[in-house]
Amino acid sequence: MVHPAKIFYLQGMDSIKAKDFRAYPKTDLSALPTYEDFGLSEKALKKRLEHVRKRLGKFQDTLYAHGKYAVLVCIQGMDTAGKDSLIREVFKDFNARGVVVHSFKVPTELERKHDYLWRHYIALPARGKFGVFNRTHYENVLVTRVHPEYILGEYLPDVRQVSDIDQAFWDRRFDQINAFEKTLAENGTLIFKFFLNISKEEQRQRLLRRLEKKEKNWKFSPGDLDERELWDQYQACYQEAISKTTFGHAPWYVIPSDSKPAARYLFASILYEELTRYTDIEEPVLSEDLQARISEFKARLEAE
Repeated sequence: MVHPAKIFYLQGMDSIKAKDFRAYPKTDLSALPTYEDFGLSEKALKKRLEHVRKRLGKFQDTLYAHGKYAVLVCIQGMDTAGKDSLIREVFKDFNARGVVVHSFKVPTELERKHDYLWRHYIALPARGKFGVFNRTHYENVLVTRVHPEYILGEYLPDVRQVSDIDQAFWDRRFDQINAFEKTLAENGTLIFKFFLNISKEEQRQRLLRRLEKKEKNWKFSPGDLDERELWDQYQACYQEAISKTTFGHAPWYVIPSDSKPAARYLFASILYEELTRYTDIEEPVLSEDLQARISEFKARLEAE
């Protein structure tokens, strides 16, 4: 069965192709744009998003009925990149039973007593469901790399001081993450990883809005400014993490995100395009024996 994929492209957005935003080992993040609006107004972008997210919701219903695949959507980005609002806007037409969002914060004491992937393993989506990771297992090669002292809290037997954390340590982590994702993919989890790429100036403006608007004050933390000073270090860590972990079974996509409406629409469009490549995902049909008895079943119900 061929899905009615990309019908929304008939509205004039056939220029959006997932491959154009796919990251590869030699992709240079610093050379990629952070702003794109596809020549559309904010109102038009919101309308396009509404169209595609409804199709994503219908796809999720089919995925649930099919019951042989799970979908894992991983979202990373600097502070203020728009992760929370993107999740809210893209997945709002999903059946609540079919999608689970996990926002990973600082590891708890219990989580630190397990390996760093444990809390992600137990949050993985079951077959037939979407799992959305808001911040992901990549925090373990991003935040901890910028702040290697955090690794000391993991109680690793071979790490007694920060100087024990060398390049070989990070290379092992990349290998472990790649093995983790390969195992998932080989067992029926479809993995899509998105980096919301914003400019440093756009982050500055969004942080200012958090301070200026009372309803957004709660989002601000002085630590946001401290982390902002480490912008270049984070960008370098993202560059290496993405280049070493983007594969056909677990690709990274870099989403220009200075425009939130455009980023949401692009994210949803890529996800829908890539998911509908799996033409074996279709709703099950009744057996020939049961189909032959439909009239009998209807008669029984109508006779009640």
